[in-house]
Amino acid sequence: MRALVTGGAGFVGSHVVDALVARGDDVLVVDDLSHGRRENVNERAELVVGDIRDPNALGEAFREFRPEACFHLAAQADVRVSVARPDLDADVNVLGTIRVLEAAREARAKVVFSSTGGAIYGECERPAPETTAREPLAPYGTSKLAGEEYLATYNRLHGTSHVALRYGNVYGPRQDPHGEAGVVAIFFGRLAAGEPPHVFGDGRQVRDYVYAGDVAEATLAAQAAPAGVFNVGTGRATSVVDLLEACMRVSGIELEPVFDPPRAGELQRSVLDASLAASELGWRAATSLDEGLAKTWRSIREGEASGVPN
Repeated sequence: MRALVTGGAGFVGSHVVDALVARGDDVLVVDDLSHGRRENVNERAELVVGDIRDPNALGEAFREFRPEACFHLAAQADVRVSVARPDLDADVNVLGTIRVLEAAREARAKVVFSSTGGAIYGECERPAPETTAREPLAPYGTSKLAGEEYLATYNRLHGTSHVALRYGNVYGPRQDPHGEAGVVAIFFGRLAAGEPPHVFGDGRQVRDYVYAGDVAEATLAAQAAPAGVFNVGTGRATSVVDLLEACMRVSGIELEPVFDPPRAGELQRSVLDASLAASELGWRAATSLDEGLAKTWRSIREGEASGVPN
């Protein structure tokens, strides 16, 4: 089919593009390259440089390409930026999503929207199902939740079947080591440079780390699903210190970490229950943490050898 991917030059978006191309789809990427990179885009996909907030550029891309599905991954994804610039966060994640929904409505394309689990649910004492109370602690979670509600409204108003996916902490090749959620890339980057990794607080904060390739498969599976919201995670809790130990084990590099003061407002527990995705999408995370970390470390080393960051 014809698939349009917003943010397809970014970390997760480029993995979705790779999976679509591997499936044999015709793929158009719309990305403003503010965070994504041209070299991330699969050579068999077409790239249009444009901002999802520009209705003219977005509308033209949809009209000319006529996609049957739109995978909407373009976003302002840094929690710290959302706190400092909630107006910018809402502009991209709320108004940008509305622009995508309008363009998709005119093209009669189904939208699969990348949302977030941890930033929407807040503290989770146990793996959180989709029915968990939605208590975002930062504007980023609120803007993503607003995007979900717009999808649901369009489904009711226009009879569409758009789907929202609440991702866990995604990691893998091409992850930005400077992003708020890029702890795996940050750890590996410092280990590769021979610099001590930094841990905020006591390192006992736990997250649900899910491999980017698995996330891409879930995202493709959602295209055929009925309207709804699905968690995309492993259901397994991994602390920051355990993650660091795994990174050192995989890389073969051991450095004593530096413990910094805890960051204000940081979640202590964020783990997702993905059983609904298993039953409705036929999807389960297939990549173990050690396996995914090994693939990520290998891509970093290959990028260093080639001179191309990865």
